[in-house]
Formats: sequence, C-alpha cells, structure tokens
Amino acid sequence: MRLDGVDMGGAGPARLLMGGTLGFHIILACLGIALPTIVVAAEAIGLRRQDGTAMLLARRWSQVLAVLVAVGAVTGTVLSFEMSLLWPGLMERYGAVLGLPFGLEGVFFLLEAVFTAIYVYGWNRLPPRVHIWTGVPVIISGLAGAASVVAVNAWMNQPGGFTVVDGVVTRVDPWRVFFNGAFGYEVPHMILAAYMVSGFLVASVYAAGWLRGRRDRYHRLGFLIPFAIAGVLAPVQVLVGDVAARAIAKDQPVKFAAMEYVTTTGPHQPEYLGGVYVDGKVYGALRIPDLDSILVGFSPDTVVQGLDSVPVELRPPSPTLLHLSFDLMVLIGTALVLLPLWAVVLRRLPRTKWFWWAAVAAGPAAVVAMECGWIVTEVGRQPWVVYGLLKTSDAATTDDVTGILTFVVIGYTGLAAATIWVLRRMARRWR
Repeated sequence: MRLDGVDMGGAGPARLLMGGTLGFHIILACLGIALPTIVVAAEAIGLRRQDGTAMLLARRWSQVLAVLVAVGAVTGTVLSFEMSLLWPGLMERYGAVLGLPFGLEGVFFLLEAVFTAIYVYGWNRLPPRVHIWTGVPVIISGLAGAASVVAVNAWMNQPGGFTVVDGVVTRVDPWRVFFNGAFGYEVPHMILAAYMVSGFLVASVYAAGWLRGRRDRYHRLGFLIPFAIAGVLAPVQVLVGDVAARAIAKDQPVKFAAMEYVTTTGPHQPEYLGGVYVDGKVYGALRIPDLDSILVGFSPDTVVQGLDSVPVELRPPSPTLLHLSFDLMVLIGTALVLLPLWAVVLRRLPRTKWFWWAAVAAGPAAVVAMECGWIVTEVGRQPWVVYGLLKTSDAATTDDVTGILTFVVIGYTGLAAATIWVLRRMARRWR
C-alpha cells in the first residue's frame, strides 16, 4: 500500500483496522477516565449543600458511567486481541518490554470496573459519607489505567529502558520503560483531553435541553458542573500542548516538520495556517513569517529540522493530513478556552442563544479535537511503529485482514447504535 509516495508494505489494512477500533474506543476511554470525577463532584456538592438536585444528577450519571464502562470493556478487549493479531512483529520483538504497562492497565481497569459496580449499587445501601468514598478508587484507577496505556504509546515514540543482544531483548528496566521520555507530556495531554471531552460532552446535553426551554435548576446544574470542570482545565491543556509541540520538535523532528510544513532545514521558518502540501510546496495556506521558529525556540533564528533531513521513505506518509489535523486540534482547543471565558467575563451564564448553541457544539468539537490529536501522534510517527527501531511494515501481520475489518465495522456500528439507544431510553425515562 502506497500513500503520498511512501510504501507502507502490507500494513495499510492493519493500520486502518487498528485506527478505526482505537478511534471508537478512545471516546469511551475518555469518559471512563473523567466521568467518575464529574459524578463524585456532583455527589460532593449534594452532600455539602444538602442539594437533592445534585444528588439526583450524580446518581443518574453513575448509571450512565456503568453502561459506558461495560461497552468500553468490550471495545478494549477487541483492541487487546488486535495487538497480537495485527502486530505480531511488534509483540514478538518488544513484548517483554511492553508487558508491564499493559499488565498494569489491565489491573487498573479491573479495579475501576469493580469499584464502579460498588458505587452504582451502593446508593441507598451505604451511608452517604461512606458511599462517596467508594467513588474515589474509580477516579484513581481510571487515571492510573490511562497513564499505563498512554505510557506504551509514549514509549513507542521515545523507546528506551531495554538492552538488545543479537536482536533479542535481554534486560528491561521497567521504570525507564514506563516513565520514558515522552511520558511527561503525553500522559497529561491525554488525561486533560479526557476531562475536556467528558466535561463538554455532558454539558452539551444540558445545553441542548436549555435551548428546548428546559430552564429548571436540574438542567442549569447539570450544565454547570461538567462545564466548569472542563473550562478550568482547558487553558492548562493549551499550555501542556505547547510544551508537547516543542518536545516533538526536539525528539521527533521529522514528525514536527510534517505537522508544520517545514520542507527545508534552517532558521526563520514560517508558520502555515491551513493549506495543502503537494510535491514539496504548500498551497492555499496563510503564511506567517518566522513564527514557527519563534514557537520552537523563542527566536526567529532557531533552526528547525525539515523534511529534507531524511529520505522520502522515512517521512510521514501524509503531511497534509497531519498539518490539517494539528491545525484543527489547535483551533478547537482555543475555542474551548474562549467559551468558558465568555461566562467568566460576564460573571454569569450568557442568555444569548449563540452561547448555548456553541455549548452544544463544544461536546462533539472536543471529540474531534481529541481524534485529531491521535491522528497527529500515530500518523506522524510513520513509517515507524517503534520510532527509529521497528518499521510499521515489519511489525504488521502478513495475513489478509479485510474480512476482519468488515466484521469490526459492522459490529462497532451496531454497538454504537445500541449504546446510543440505551442512553436515550434512560434519558427519556428520567425526563
């Protein structure tokens, strides 16, 4: 399979299958990471203020959480099978390295599922001040599980912590594998993204109700709790993303060059907003002189490595896809900072419908931004599955996975439809 002149070998179908299943699962993973915090926050408000509305929201959101954890267990199991089925070269060569973080993720997910069950079924069965503490392990295990699985991806971007003798991994330093060079920015970036996705998604449901005339306290509080959590963390995410971009420019310069359309190594690199990359030239973009060098090293004289530094076969396969995904992620992230700021400046929730329509759009937009971030991460690392050590074409299965791809597409479509149907049934019953 060839893409933009780069031969991907037989890895194309495997990448498509893995990308599709991961793109679906990551939405559920975000909710599994951050929704417990939103639920426990609502219960804490209810306990502190003796607020029945907040308690009702917490109880209903916990039931939604139980459904999503169950569905996430299904999609996560599929992904675990795909690691061995689609990437035998990766697991054969580096399975001993990746075993610990994958194993920890499994343990933390089990703990999250167990304590979610205790939390959901503990309503009216445990004293209120005991019940809320059963939600804390759900939060902690969700965060720890996210850190474990993202540590694997971070290691694939900056591998280390092992010794190879005659092509075989002979010694592994688990500490260095887990807390690798990319861990410090990838894990916070993903966890913050999860909170933004969850917060803005939940808030968007109540914003839609507000637009339909449901102006009661239930909808106001249902909007405010997740919206406030996501709004507070959105500026932090922008700062973490800025740090991550500079780290990528240093540690994965070819990925950064494709993201930013840096064709030739040198100083005074311009920043391109939008546009497409064709045969080494950029068309249709807004060009801002020197800005890319300034963003990387705080000086227009900063030298930024370009695509010309490596042969064509070692470049990411689609600079246009990378660049536009990165631009869209940054654009949405900026907008999601400005939306809560609108309410902060007014010191109240705006009455204009423009605000509420924007709040409705914020949930899906946060999902799009998160998916774009994963496109940048995964496509940008190509043609490597383990950066600089193992090519994707060498790690992928040589078997035909077209049939499996078709089955998964049909199955996931049905699973998505069933999940939406169940959640809508619950919402109608509550209404």
